[in-house]
Amino acid sequence: LNLGINDGIVEGIARNTDERFALDLHRRFIQMFGSVVLGIANSRFEALTNARRASAGLALSGQLSAEDLAEIVPQFKALIREAAGRDIPSDPLEQLEMAVLAVFKSWNGRRAIGYRNFHRISHDLCTAVSVVAMVYGNADDDSCTGVLFTRDPSTGAKELHGEYLTNAQGEDVVSGAATPRNFASLAGEMPEIHESLVDVAGLLERHYRDCQDIEFTVERGKLFLLQTRSAKHTARAAIKMAVDMVDEGLIDKREALSRVEPEQMYHLLLPRLAGDAKRQAKQDGRVVTVGLGASPGGATGRVVFSPDEAAELGGKGAGVILVRPETRAEDVHGMLAAAGILTGRGGATSHAAVVARGLGKPCVAGAQGIEVNPEEGYFRTNETTVKSGEEISIDRGGVPRTYRDHSAERGRRDRDGDAAGLGRRRQKTRGTRERGQSTGRRDGDRARRRRHRPLQDGAHVL
Repeated sequence: LNLGINDGIVEGIARNTDERFALDLHRRFIQMFGSVVLGIANSRFEALTNARRASAGLALSGQLSAEDLAEIVPQFKALIREAAGRDIPSDPLEQLEMAVLAVFKSWNGRRAIGYRNFHRISHDLCTAVSVVAMVYGNADDDSCTGVLFTRDPSTGAKELHGEYLTNAQGEDVVSGAATPRNFASLAGEMPEIHESLVDVAGLLERHYRDCQDIEFTVERGKLFLLQTRSAKHTARAAIKMAVDMVDEGLIDKREALSRVEPEQMYHLLLPRLAGDAKRQAKQDGRVVTVGLGASPGGATGRVVFSPDEAAELGGKGAGVILVRPETRAEDVHGMLAAAGILTGRGGATSHAAVVARGLGKPCVAGAQGIEVNPEEGYFRTNETTVKSGEEISIDRGGVPRTYRDHSAERGRRDRDGDAAGLGRRRQKTRGTRERGQSTGRRDGDRARRRRHRPLQDGAHVL
């Protein structure tokens, strides 16, 4: 973000707009360039920002004043010099060249290789870089940035589902660094923008004939669409969307079947926590916290705070719950191996939520009042402290909660009206029946074997 900025450009932006906006752009650029291009741990920048925020008594980085940012920027520059042994170049073309090379090198990074292996994507493909003009959702209080799904990515319901942050940039929403507001709130805050987004969401879905994941920015009251793509969603949502879109005439039955993979049917058989045990845990006061159910299912495992440790233990077959303040792209290898994911910040469109839904893994995001300390190896809420290695469980059902000393069970196959409707269409569609049945049978048998393997007793449920 904000590539091409330097001290001179900051001064020019400050003269034409205001000092705080200019300094905020600079702060964000230094942090992202330092972490993505120069390989400096993002947590080191966050530590400096959090220290200043705490001293000012602020809850969010977006509340930092021009005076606060004027102190943070030199600290970021000093960190770059110390960790990288050089300064960020002031020449925008040199910045661009370094950024492009960093993207290309990331193709062979550990997390990219792990992601391709998990999804069976060929390593012989390649990546690309898009260079586009910036728009600024952090320009003022009439600016915002957000993500909008044309249907609910968790349930498949035909209703707009999204989140946004005012006076922020897209990374704030996607990373989960802050917990955003529900899209419906935009109708009261920026009614014309809300109406425009409702219209364009319908237009894009009809054009692409699929649920869309739309990123948008509002700069000083003007709406910009940054991108749209087919949305990542749960298996349950995939089935409902396929059935509904046939009924709506958007797609035919054959295409509906092709959109639901056998592995997604298997996701419907994923574990969930036993209802009676959850009720007992609530009665016993063992609920630790409540968060946003970003991805369905329940999971039990040992708490780990490092993606590397999650990848190592998960690779050995151990069940682990990856707990992070928020997840980032560099955490993907740990998310792939974890049984479930818990974050202290973020919403339904955060990185953790989107990736977990695509992987079919349970995720509770934006847990209320939770303090996650990866360096010290614990998380804490109210008077409860859970340390690395302890067992917890997370659950998406109903209101996503955290519990302690709780046992769980595998869920039964949920053949609701949508799944049954898709099954009837499969039987009526010639040419795909045999292949679909044979593949689905293998996945179903595997899921049934897993279903009857109980989760560990004595787990702390989160």
